[in-house]
This record gives sequence, structure tokens and C-alpha cells, in this order.
Amino acid sequence: MATLNLQHIDKIYDNNVQAVFDFNLDVKDGELIVLVGPSGCGKSTTLRMVAGLEDISNGKLMLDGRDITQTPAKDRDMAMVFQSYALYHHMTIYENMAFSLTLRKENPNVIHKKVLAAAEILNLTTQLNKKPGQLSGGQQQRVAMGRSIVRNPKVFLFDEPLSNLDAKLRSSTRREILLLHKRLQATMLYVTHDQTEALTLADRIVCMSMGHVQQVGTPLELYDTPANVFVASFIGLPPMNFYDVKVSGNELLGNGFKLTLTPEEKATLAGYEGKDITLGVRPENIVEGGDFKVTVSNNENLGMNTLVYGSIDGIGVKVTAKLKGWKNYKVGDTASFSFVRKHFFDKETTNAIRGGK
Repeated sequence: MATLNLQHIDKIYDNNVQAVFDFNLDVKDGELIVLVGPSGCGKSTTLRMVAGLEDISNGKLMLDGRDITQTPAKDRDMAMVFQSYALYHHMTIYENMAFSLTLRKENPNVIHKKVLAAAEILNLTTQLNKKPGQLSGGQQQRVAMGRSIVRNPKVFLFDEPLSNLDAKLRSSTRREILLLHKRLQATMLYVTHDQTEALTLADRIVCMSMGHVQQVGTPLELYDTPANVFVASFIGLPPMNFYDVKVSGNELLGNGFKLTLTPEEKATLAGYEGKDITLGVRPENIVEGGDFKVTVSNNENLGMNTLVYGSIDGIGVKVTAKLKGWKNYKVGDTASFSFVRKHFFDKETTNAIRGGK
């Protein structure tokens, strides 16, 4: 399909408010990239700059090695799927899917073949004579995707396409998008604030905060080796636990607990002796038995797992643990927990400590 290169992209509005700072990304042919982050982080603005719906203040946008920074949106050979579906409700599904090709005055026979092919891919063949109002939200979103497919664009752009759907439809439509990507082998940029969508859909994730790229990597890389406290806190559900601790010899000293460092952890923290750092522990990296006592404040059974909330020795240092199996802790019970995997972050920079300062 296409390669896409974003080189030092900035977005600065007329009031000198900067929404995107020095955005760099090389998108490979056929890759599905997900831009994820909280509301206002700049992800949708970045997508709109790629689409040509927003001007690029600084930097270059390259499509297959060609500079399209100043190219009008209609000439970029990209198709965008919006969260609002943007369907024409007075037209049939067939007419909606054929609309852009009709405007181009393509051969009606060619249009017919393309619409039928897209409808078959999206399981919409029996819906073509209906109006959008007769379809469910998930079906309407598929129509919006079909309208993009018939154009056979170089790049597909998705702007929070599932945000208007309920949880069940989000899950099923997410799977359809993933199957669509595998079938078309298309280059796709996908924007969402939902980390579940990012983790399940992406070949690579771009995690953003306040207009800055925080980390680019595979879903596993962002989950397993987050670059900083922000990525560690944003990726993962429930969120990572964080604690202020001091490095002291072979131990980490926290508020109400102390932990013994393994030789590998001690080597990672070389140069931080006597210094304060941030310790991060994912709830699923906490197990029963061992290092410290927790006073339970809540117990949520989720079937195969149980979320246990509490505080260390009742002193207010919060702990969220995701334990395997069905647990029956009561409010006020005492549990003993251990951390089986730890993440370390520099207190000043908030960056991950990978080995030495």
C-alpha cells in the first residue's frame, strides 16, 4: 500500500498554543499504527494533519517518499473513518458506499463491483438497500469503513471509530477492523484513548501526552518496558502501583515496608545508592504471601481473577493486586503480598531506569 514518514511535525495555532511538538514516525508499508493517549494529548490533531484537514506548522509529511506537506486533502489518496460515521441518511447503504466513486464519475460497472466486494468483506451484502437509520451502530461503522475500502486508498485513517459504540459492539467491531487489516494488508493510522484498542490492534503504538510522543513500540514493549512513569501509568489495567522508595544497600525502603533487591535489580540501580526513586509494580505482578502486610479495603471477583484493594499495614499506602483465581477477602482482613516484578523510575526525570543512572 504505502509508507508514511512524519518528520519533526509541529502544530502551532494562531494564538501560539502548540498542540503537537516534534512528532517523528516512520510507518512501514501495511503497518497498523495506533496513536493513544488521554484527551487533549494531540493524537487527533496529528491524524488530521496527516489527512490534510489541519495545516502542518513545521516539519514534513512524506507519502511513499513524496513530500505531501502542502498537498490538499483531496489529493493525498487517504481515506478517513470518523467516530460519527458521517453517513448520508437519505441515501441507501449502497449509495453511501458508492458516493465518492460516483463523484469521480467512475464507470458504474466498476463502482458496482467495488461496492459488492467491500460489502462482502464487511458482511453488509444483505443491508445494501437499507438506509443508515435502519442499521445498528456497529453496522453503520462498517458502512463507513466500506466507503473507505471502495476508494482503495494508500492510507486508512481512523479517528476514534468505536467511541460511540457500547462495550459489546466495540469488542466485535475491533475484531472486524483487525481482520480487515489482515485481509487488505493496508497501511493504517488509528487514534484512540482506549488502551485496550491500542494493545489489541496495533503493530506498534505511539503513546502521547501533552503534545509529546512518550514512547513508540510494540504493545508488549509499552506494557513490559515502559519508557517513563506516564507510559507505565497509562498502559495497563488496572493501572500500575507507584511507591516512593529509597535505595539502601540491598534493600528498597518504602513507607511501611522494605524489599530485598535481587542481584540483577541491585545492578540496575547502580549509581542510585542512598537516593529516592519511584518503584512501579503492576497489579498482576503481585502475589500472595511474603514481604509485607496489607489491610484489605475491597475485593472484586472477576471470575478467573480477583482485584484486591488495600493499604500497607493500614497506613494509607495504597495497593491494588490482581490475583489469580477467586478470592474471598473481607473488608479489614489482613493479607500478605510480594512483588514478583518491579519497575524503577528516576525520581527527577520520571524516565525508566534501565541499568545505571
